[in-house]
Amino acid sequence: MVSENDIKQFSTQCDEIFKQISRDIVGQRPVVQGTVIAMIAGGNVLLEGVPGVGKTRLVRSLGRVFDLPFARIQFTPDLMPADVTGTNIIVKDEQGNSKFSFQPGPVFSNIILADEINRATPKTQSALLEAMQEHTVTVMGVSRKLSEPFFVLATQNPIEQDGTYPLPEAQMDRFMFKLLVPNPSLDELMNIVTMTQKTMAEVADKACTGEQLLKMRETANQIPVADEVLRYAMILTSATHPDSECATDVAKKYVRVGASPRAGQALISAAKVMALIKGRFNVAYSDIKELAYPVLRHRIKLNFEAIAERISADDIIRMILEEVDKKIDKFGKKSAEPGNEPLQKAPAPEAELSAEEEEPKKRGLFKKKPRE
Repeated sequence: MVSENDIKQFSTQCDEIFKQISRDIVGQRPVVQGTVIAMIAGGNVLLEGVPGVGKTRLVRSLGRVFDLPFARIQFTPDLMPADVTGTNIIVKDEQGNSKFSFQPGPVFSNIILADEINRATPKTQSALLEAMQEHTVTVMGVSRKLSEPFFVLATQNPIEQDGTYPLPEAQMDRFMFKLLVPNPSLDELMNIVTMTQKTMAEVADKACTGEQLLKMRETANQIPVADEVLRYAMILTSATHPDSECATDVAKKYVRVGASPRAGQALISAAKVMALIKGRFNVAYSDIKELAYPVLRHRIKLNFEAIAERISADDIIRMILEEVDKKIDKFGKKSAEPGNEPLQKAPAPEAELSAEEEEPKKRGLFKKKPRE
């Protein structure tokens, strides 16, 4: 059971984490918050943005703030799976006999920066699949457990397509969040240049250890979620499928494949952490709506019509949210909360009468039966 002391410690820890990260990263508050939420919830993050907006710097800073072993893998077309996972090599023992010895690769760290992950071939990209989901690595039939906590923070450039290999759907689904890193504003750009004139190195101090991070995750997992809120999150996930019972008109028109069950898991796990960061002890509808974008944008596959009309995944998520809110009573009634009043249920339409029944009704011949 979560105690009040656990809640206070969680809040204090988060404040210190954000404070230290802000020493290295100017602005980008939504990106920083999303990354920290995913790390506490135990998920992986895909950072997408043009070069020079601080994606790699953010990941390096996180390694300093959480005081965890950090490994950077620069993905290139000639990178091999063994360069990521490690491999067995022949070594000689003290008696001069040859034997195989496993040499672990960079994936055996706590924080992995997969820099420009879409530059590697699908064969190498798939080397991370098992590590990202099961937190194990299998080499030559032997499975080795990775140390906890374990995170993969990957970056990719959305504008450069030469020599790149788009991530397959199976790997995209293993990222809890896809965060879009925007260009800085004018004031932020001035602060960035001023800060980097002093030093290009990260200056953030340790704010949380691996054991404390696991304790924060345990605290977040115990936050209660009301059945109505849980149902709303699952309706939203199902509404992205054009052929589901909760399918929205937007999904039927623009979506080819909707979000997987991992999206529902990610919504609830991340919403618990966000509720604690905001000082609440329960998950609200606003948490689900805010997290819908980073959770769903990389799990929705658009059809040709959406691409032709230049409709983005975020546009579709916004329209799905609006449509689900209008039709929520069809799937399950929402309870009241401040700033989010439940939608009123529309009155049931009156049953149509046949021609023979319509005339007696006009003459008042239909009478109510007395209550027994």
